[in-house]
Amino acid sequence: MLIDTLKILFNRDLNKLKVEIESYQNEALIWTIAPDISNSAGNLCLHLMGNINTYIGAELGKTDYVRDRPLEFSLKDIPRSELISKIEHTILVVNNTFDSLTEADLELIYPQIVFEKEMTTGFFLVHLSTHLAYHLGQINYHRRLL
Repeated sequence: MLIDTLKILFNRDLNKLKVEIESYQNEALIWTIAPDISNSAGNLCLHLMGNINTYIGAELGKTDYVRDRPLEFSLKDIPRSELISKIEHTILVVNNTFDSLTEADLELIYPQIVFEKEMTTGFFLVHLSTHLAYHLGQINYHRRLL
């Protein structure tokens, strides 16, 4: 049950992220940092792709993804088409991973210590969903502000 719910939420929000990135009328604005805003939509998108591909893809889905977190915030001017491609790839990774999980897997302790304490895989996946939604809201606001 929770796996199906998480899959629906991740698909909904990753597809909404794709729409947000596509909705910037001027592609250069994706990388704009306005006063009192510390990250561009492009960097937040890269951060989300790194986060999901690390914690869901590499750890649970056993992909060969290797994260370079500092690059998520330092890269600039990646073409919109490349961001969209990264989102679409991440959707596939999420779906393949969730399709391989069982409800019993969600009760297991997540294989990495992320917040300085153990937590179940289910708890951490819920956290990752809310993390995606949080940054998605920032990107939406960034787009509308600019």
